[in-house]
Amino acid sequence: MNIRGNIFGATAIFLFALGFPAADQLLQTWGIMTLISLRNFLALIVMIFLIFMLEQNVVLRKLPWAKGFWIGGLGFGFGSLLLLIAQAMTDATTAALAATAMPIFAVALEVAFDGRRLSGRFLLAVGLVLFGGGLAAGVIPGKSSIGIGFALGLFASGIFAWGSRETVKSFPTLSPLSRTAITTSGMFGFMVIPCFAAMFFEHSWSAVGSSNISNIGHLLIYACLALGLSQVFWIKAVGEVGIGIASFHLNATPFYVMIIIFVFGSEWNWMQALGAAILTIGTLLAQLPEKSSDHESAHQL
Repeated sequence: MNIRGNIFGATAIFLFALGFPAADQLLQTWGIMTLISLRNFLALIVMIFLIFMLEQNVVLRKLPWAKGFWIGGLGFGFGSLLLLIAQAMTDATTAALAATAMPIFAVALEVAFDGRRLSGRFLLAVGLVLFGGGLAAGVIPGKSSIGIGFALGLFASGIFAWGSRETVKSFPTLSPLSRTAITTSGMFGFMVIPCFAAMFFEHSWSAVGSSNISNIGHLLIYACLALGLSQVFWIKAVGEVGIGIASFHLNATPFYVMIIIFVFGSEWNWMQALGAAILTIGTLLAQLPEKSSDHESAHQL
């Protein structure tokens, strides 16, 4: 088991979870499109600054920005927009259910392109992760609407999985920080288009919120920690353990959010805690060494 890779994955998702409480506060005055565009821009600035400070041997203008822009725009920018549309067409529970399906797409990509062999134990682990992720997300069977919105959510999950894997595969010689920076440029560029469209039609999604001290603090958390640093750790995790195992950690997001809001006075949710425990068991089970002699042929990024 790659302990370091799993630590990267857990750290990435915990930082990602910090963004949800911050976003709740920001969305009281900010429009969705302007907030996402500003978040992506600030995260990109932070990453470029970190490259300048920590990777002085990297020449920014020589990085493969064009290819990174394309992968980031399609994999993360378009994926984010689809998930947002899916939630608007359905509800938060249905969108969460679609997001918990990401391990299926991630493992499918490894089977199709990386030669991963699926054992019965690994399939059981995937099932535990999906079930635990559903409990952690508060998904109640029979309460979620299945339709076009849910299908869009599933499509978004598949695109996220593709974007994460493609980021690692396409730039093997780049550091995780450089990989993340060039793909985040695509996230920013893609979201600017619907943002300008919302502004042109004066839609509520284009509202520019207040810039008081509280909002600035929440924005720094939402952009710099929940996207900037989180994305760097996420790409490091994908590089260490593969997109399949890394995606398992993503399903723990609701549990981390619960912990964060619990610290600030919310009630403890034992169902989400149970879901996180089941998810953890599934994640560990998936990474136990195979008994057969040919287990070494199973691919791990």
